[in-house]
Amino acid sequence: MNQHETMSMEQVAMRVSKTSILVNTLLSLAKLAAGILASSEAMVSDAVHSASDVFSTFVVIIGIKMAGKKADKEHPYGHERMECVAAILLSTVLALTGAGIGFSGLRKIAGGSFENLAVPGILAMGAAVLSIVVKEWMFWYTRANAKKINSGALMADAWHHRSDSLSSIGALAGIIGARLGFPVMDPLASVIICLFIFQAAYEIFKDAVDKMVDKACDEETVEKIRALAKRQRGVMRVDSLQTREFGNKIYVDLEIAADGHLSLNESHEIAEDVHDEIEKAFPQIKHIMIHVNPYINRKTVYALLGEVDNGDLEEVYQLLRGYLEKRKQGRPD
Repeated sequence: MNQHETMSMEQVAMRVSKTSILVNTLLSLAKLAAGILASSEAMVSDAVHSASDVFSTFVVIIGIKMAGKKADKEHPYGHERMECVAAILLSTVLALTGAGIGFSGLRKIAGGSFENLAVPGILAMGAAVLSIVVKEWMFWYTRANAKKINSGALMADAWHHRSDSLSSIGALAGIIGARLGFPVMDPLASVIICLFIFQAAYEIFKDAVDKMVDKACDEETVEKIRALAKRQRGVMRVDSLQTREFGNKIYVDLEIAADGHLSLNESHEIAEDVHDEIEKAFPQIKHIMIHVNPYINRKTVYALLGEVDNGDLEEVYQLLRGYLEKRKQGRPD
């Protein structure tokens, strides 16, 4: 990926993040005011959740900035995993926010004096509806841009918006229940909101950890890479294909088989063609390492062997492959 593409990705992420900060700041202030004025515990909790989104977006900005840094002597493979670090921090913030909201709701429920709980006013209902609409829009807006630049941290922020939308739905249900004569529904909604937030935190954390421990790509992507390699000129067979996720990028280790009588230059040209075509078809791939093996045709080997018992053919074939592997490693003995 060239520097221009990196800058373009950063510009998209920064534009989305600035929009997110502005919207969340205004929305959290509106929900907090509505929650206080309308005496809604659920709406105040929801306002705190929205406020945490502002901090989360700052974490996203820092993570993407650091992930976009060029490779250096200490980090020759680049800094893409800094996005994973940012996503893990986001999941931690989400979990702590959820724990605080849940604890507050449980404390009021455990008090048992539901008749003393204030009934939320109509203003809290309006704030909840506004929050649902705005946060759903922010989810789809952020998600679309995260997919566009393949950003894990930005995708985590999108799900943070979705968790806020879900929490607002819970708050709305609690407010309606309290106004219908069940005041316990308001703090109970805070507990339900807490569970939604924990689920979002877990999903973000799991995805980030998978990308930090060299998890393989999904099977569909692997098969598409394999099929594309097989279609290239001079490729007789794909012997091995391994992939690993590195932040929001992919590394590929590929072994192909080509005619063993080709010159080194010809084999190199085949490998270069495969390399270029795969990187062109999969922009998320940062680097491909390709090794070329001499192609062994079993039928040809069997024909040259002549009179050999059928039961011994597979054993002979494996011995020949082992011999060629030793030659490749410089050990012809």
